[in-house]
Amino acid sequence: MSATDEPGSPASRPEVTDHPDRKRYEVAVDGAVAGYAAYEMSSGTIVFTHTVIEPAFEGRGLGSAVARYALDDARRRGLTVVPRCPFIRRFIERHPHYADLLRS
Repeated sequence: MSATDEPGSPASRPEVTDHPDRKRYEVAVDGAVAGYAAYEMSSGTIVFTHTVIEPAFEGRGLGSAVARYALDDARRRGLTVVPRCPFIRRFIERHPHYADLLRS
């Protein structure tokens, strides 16, 4: 095993990107899409509808990585968050510093 094959090495670090054309944030590992958080946008609000991590990539914290990135992006963009997706809702409950993003 080379250094680039070790967990956490640059080659295996997850990369999260927003794909507005697909209405989802995707998390990729070594160039392969490992999962996503789907959303809908509506006048200053982002509604998270579904989060998926492919079975081959489960257990690596990728759901948390995509949730963190998406919520940080929502904060940066000044969006209100509606977590219809149970995963995103639980993530916010476990990380209360994101609670201020929720619609009151």
